[in-house]
Amino acid sequence: MSAPAPGPARFITFEGIDGSGKSTQIKRLADDLTAQGHDVIVTREPGGSAGAEEIRALVLQGEPDRWSAETEILLFTAARRDHMERTILPALAAGKIVLCDRFADSTRMYQGLSRGDLRAVVDQLHTLMIGREPDLTVLIDMDPAVGLSRALSRQTADERFEAFGEGLQAAMRQGFLDLAQAAPDRFRVVDGAREIDAIAQDIAAIVTATIT
Repeated sequence: MSAPAPGPARFITFEGIDGSGKSTQIKRLADDLTAQGHDVIVTREPGGSAGAEEIRALVLQGEPDRWSAETEILLFTAARRDHMERTILPALAAGKIVLCDRFADSTRMYQGLSRGDLRAVVDQLHTLMIGREPDLTVLIDMDPAVGLSRALSRQTADERFEAFGEGLQAAMRQGFLDLAQAAPDRFRVVDGAREIDAIAQDIAAIVTATIT
């Protein structure tokens, strides 16, 4: 039996608080889509290109107060611009499905709300320098305490934002849910407090409906 014809290019992002299982679910989805004959690229933010990965080390490592929120917004925007130019847009032009672990919605939350109301600044820079939203955003909703415990158990170097504690994670969770409510055409919210297989099945159904 021949493989199904690939659908059009799609830009799909995954959002959620730290420890919500985004990376696991992206890998599962990428494997499923590849098995169906789609050309898939998996990427992440901050990062996803050589220059953006260098910026990733700057913003995710070190003391919590290493950068001001304003400086972080500029750094994340610079990383995203390079990521778009060198990875995302070329992949979409080639007809691929791009699965990205975090995108501008994370900057809207972590920098836009975490230390003052800077959401307008984030949106202005996004309009000026990025100018594109995903075709679909999967928000994996997770209890902040559980997510933070998972994130800290990874014991990686990229734990600067986890160091802000559960209070930030709770604010981010509500912020993500508010974003989803404000943009229902783009967002799909998935309950992350379940078994991995059940979550993966829901996500696969959502994405299949988007790309067919």
